[in-house]
Amino acid sequence: MSHPALFLCRAAVAAFGALSLSTAFAGPQCTNQPQSAWIDAGKFQTELKAQGYEINKFKITSGQCYEIYGKNQAGKKVEIYFDPVSGKIVKQETR
Repeated sequence: MSHPALFLCRAAVAAFGALSLSTAFAGPQCTNQPQSAWIDAGKFQTELKAQGYEINKFKITSGQCYEIYGKNQAGKKVEIYFDPVSGKIVKQETR
């Protein structure tokens, strides 16, 4: 037989663990500007390709960033977060 207090304690620990994981995987916050102030996503991708990037995946994150997965000019795999207003790199990981 399970005790109700033990069940609540387990539920609280599970909820805290899930919250901690979601916070650990959160990307950066890039801007607070409205999307009307952002560089057009299509033009931004075209410019990145002209600079030699290969884009396999492009998305807008919950932190208001443009994020790409692909390859840089040297052919290395990258995950890059860009400020969609300035176009500057906010965070970059190379693999």
